[in-house]
Amino acid sequence: MKKKKLRLSTLIILFVCVVVLVSLVMTDLLISRTINDNIETNIEDKAKIVSRTVAHSTIVKNGLENKENEDSIQEYTLDIQESAEVLFVVVMDMKGIRKSHPDPDRIGKHFVGGDEKDVLEGKESLSISEGTLGKSVRAFSPVYNEQHEQIGAVSVGISLNSVEEALDQSHSNILLGTGIGIVVGVVGAVIIARYIKKILFGLEPIAIAKVLEERNTMLQSVHEGVVAVNKDSTISLVNKSALKIFNKAGLSSDPIGVPIEKYMPHTRLKRVMETGKPELDEEQTINGVSILVNRVPLFVNDEVVGAISTFRDKTEVNQLAEQLTGVKSYAEALRAQSHEFMNKMHVILGLVKMNDYNHLERYVKELVSLRFDEVSTVTSKVKDPALAGFIMGKLSYAREKSVSLTVECHDFIPEPKDPSVTHELITVIGNLLDNSIEATMDRNEKEVLVELFYQEDQFEMVVTDTGIGMPDDMVKDIFTKGYSSKGDGRGYGLFLVKESLGKLNGTLHVESKEGSGTTMIVQASYKEGNPGD
Repeated sequence: MKKKKLRLSTLIILFVCVVVLVSLVMTDLLISRTINDNIETNIEDKAKIVSRTVAHSTIVKNGLENKENEDSIQEYTLDIQESAEVLFVVVMDMKGIRKSHPDPDRIGKHFVGGDEKDVLEGKESLSISEGTLGKSVRAFSPVYNEQHEQIGAVSVGISLNSVEEALDQSHSNILLGTGIGIVVGVVGAVIIARYIKKILFGLEPIAIAKVLEERNTMLQSVHEGVVAVNKDSTISLVNKSALKIFNKAGLSSDPIGVPIEKYMPHTRLKRVMETGKPELDEEQTINGVSILVNRVPLFVNDEVVGAISTFRDKTEVNQLAEQLTGVKSYAEALRAQSHEFMNKMHVILGLVKMNDYNHLERYVKELVSLRFDEVSTVTSKVKDPALAGFIMGKLSYAREKSVSLTVECHDFIPEPKDPSVTHELITVIGNLLDNSIEATMDRNEKEVLVELFYQEDQFEMVVTDTGIGMPDDMVKDIFTKGYSSKGDGRGYGLFLVKESLGKLNGTLHVESKEGSGTTMIVQASYKEGNPGD
């Protein structure tokens, strides 16, 4: 027959009761011993302090040095004895003859106990001895005159009976506290058992273990990286996909228990917990590894108790990768050139069919001259084939849109040392030119001027258009992701420009006036590659 297992609530009650009982018994033993030691130490300290105080008294010193003042010693020590609540305060001369005593009949007689020898030799001492008033803890202090000559001694005694009474009283209090603690522990165990049962939705440990295994299997099987933090912003969960990305970024493979801001300084999970608002499809860079992140706060009973982040390596997100690397811009430029070429071929075909060779000759010469001027201007100055080809594609795109685009290269622009610089510049140039061309579409004067400069590893571009311009309050918001005055689904171009310039340690300055066009000035780091590269 299968043995029936105890219920979770029963186990909790039994376990808590046993723990409380053992803890209180051990505490009772330890505290009793500690209190005993403390009481004895306190009594000894008290006796020392009273004896030293009396030994430094001017009344005692004068009484020991002048016989006519001896009576004042008895009166003074009785006051000290009463106020300090000690058994006795005895002052003696260097021969051990009492000058004060609780029993006046014993004044003038020798001190009893035999433990006064050390103090008469100038040494402070403590002892437990039995005298005329019973067994007591005694503290001895020497008395010195103004010439620092010993003239007597003081003995202060505290009855051991009072010490035992204090110890018994403290032990009784401890036993009472222990009993109350056991009762409270049992009641608390029952309450805790019921509470835990409630928050676990009535599940038993076996069911909880099964749910946990299912959750772990699910988390480890998903392709997205998953990181969860608790209310204190400490990492509480990381799956295998997340660890793979972290390892790629050179981070530790054991982040559990580490504060998220220490492990990933640029994370925004803490901000998500503070605002209680999710952040979706955000780009983040971890030690050079770009990821696409979703961050969501975790709520329990309408209270934020943590946050969870899911993310994937950006290189796996093809659509975003195309936007950031300029592939989409390459394709658009090629499409424009192809369209322009087909239009011109149709014109040439029409003139041939009409046998209008004079116009055909003039038209072809104009095309060759225009194309030669554009090609020679760009290719003679811009030595990066990809960048030069892209600019020529934009010239074709502008003509297709009936916009006059002029490119002026004031300096020789070499190939960059790092090929990724070309891709970032294509993103910057492409988005700025697209915005300028679009801004002039509804204007009578449709002109865009691009000026390129290069000096001492610094690339500079000035884009000036005759477009509609922008008001001052719009200029400060145009780099915000998703911000656009042209409707939904727009507002990503200048955000990508900002991201690319960030990678190039570059800047973008905007000068615009509503109705009078816009000028954008780009500056970026651009190191020249070696000729042999």
